[in-house]
Amino acid sequence: MFALLMVPFALMSWAQNKKEVHILSANDMHAAIECFPRLCFVADSLRALYPDLLILSAGDNRSGDPINDMYEIPAYPMVSLMNIVGFQASTLGNHEFDSGQEGLAKLIGMSNFPYLCANIQPAAKTGIHVRPWQMFDVGGVRLAIIGVTALGPMGKPESHPDNMTDLEFTDPLQTVQQYKYLRNQSDVVLLLSHMGYEDDVKLSAELPWVDLIVGGHSHTQLKGGEIHNGLLITQNVNRLARVTHITLTVENGKVTGKRAENIAIKGVKRENKVVAKLADYFTNNPAFDEILAVNDKPLSTYEELGCLMTDAYLKAANADISLQNYGGVRYDTLSVRGISVKDVLQLDPFQNSLVEMTVTGNEFIDILKMCFVNDQARFPLISGATAEYVLDADKKHVKKVVLYGPDGKKLNLKKTYRVVTNNYVQAITPTNRKDEGHSLGIGTAQAIMDLLKAQGHIDYQGKTCVKEIKK
Repeated sequence: MFALLMVPFALMSWAQNKKEVHILSANDMHAAIECFPRLCFVADSLRALYPDLLILSAGDNRSGDPINDMYEIPAYPMVSLMNIVGFQASTLGNHEFDSGQEGLAKLIGMSNFPYLCANIQPAAKTGIHVRPWQMFDVGGVRLAIIGVTALGPMGKPESHPDNMTDLEFTDPLQTVQQYKYLRNQSDVVLLLSHMGYEDDVKLSAELPWVDLIVGGHSHTQLKGGEIHNGLLITQNVNRLARVTHITLTVENGKVTGKRAENIAIKGVKRENKVVAKLADYFTNNPAFDEILAVNDKPLSTYEELGCLMTDAYLKAANADISLQNYGGVRYDTLSVRGISVKDVLQLDPFQNSLVEMTVTGNEFIDILKMCFVNDQARFPLISGATAEYVLDADKKHVKKVVLYGPDGKKLNLKKTYRVVTNNYVQAITPTNRKDEGHSLGIGTAQAIMDLLKAQGHIDYQGKTCVKEIKK
């Protein structure tokens, strides 16, 4: 009889030691307000099944929709919607810094969830209150989350350098390693990373004491998740096209099972009606619906859209050459339709302004090379001239640039040219040029809108201005 009683007791004990942790993760939402009613329905549905559901963001919650980014308090709509959905933590993406330190401090203060980022040390006067990590009790499972953000070539997250004063950043890997002690205090250790897929894979080889990396930054679409060096890594494309439902099995304080599945938000047929009303309230701004011009043929590349931007800068400044960093082109396609004010502000959401400088051809080449290095190894786009370039063997630096004028002849590199660009490019291209440039007092988005209004119809299909020569 005693032996028979021991069997159910043993089964009960085993069941109590085996638990599941459920996580709903998003990354690079970029102010996709229109997706929140369906996202909230998904979160509500999962919470009905798993009351201890943890909802996380891997950063870049903002910058992508003028309704959010140009609100009276920039990015407040996203914070309010994230609060309603029930996010419990977010790391800092590089675009969290786009409204400056004061703007970020306000957003953090209005958020019902902490921002976790171990490799940032803000000065006290900034009012930016972040935590390196936080412990969560998820149905009796101790889950430690460490946040980390990527640093660009200039040693800071890739936002305007002016937004980074009084903020110090440390090497991501070295910083995270300082929290290895959390392994002994936790059942699960999760890295909430805005580092990008390739860097997450590299980190996995150095962090065997971490169970899971919830990633963002590179907008890499993974099929559920991938196991690298024993760690589960997840990430999705941007703007809430998909989120990830992660299930961890924990037995006796150790993770024994990991799985992840994608949920296509746009495929969800139902929505949270309260969130839908709030999203409608935020998006009700007729000024953004004004049609500026008609796109006669579809545009399918960043370069085609970038040429539209550089043409606009060239006309606004009446300069010789214009320049746009590749990473500042935020649309990837544009169908045949009327182009609205909102479209322009999504194409160019950073509220940059035009800067003019007088430089020699050689100085301009130096600017192009530096822009390539500090813009994630992407060659900038230009108008008023065309460029052929050669990369070095590691493809991290530009080895050679040849410039041609509108007549197809090589530019005289000793001659000076009036060059117009945006103030972000000005800031990320420290070179030995004599003229650092001066502001024209014209917003880059306004320049694009002025060009569209003047033309009425545009056709940039197939347009190119730079060409890589492979040698």
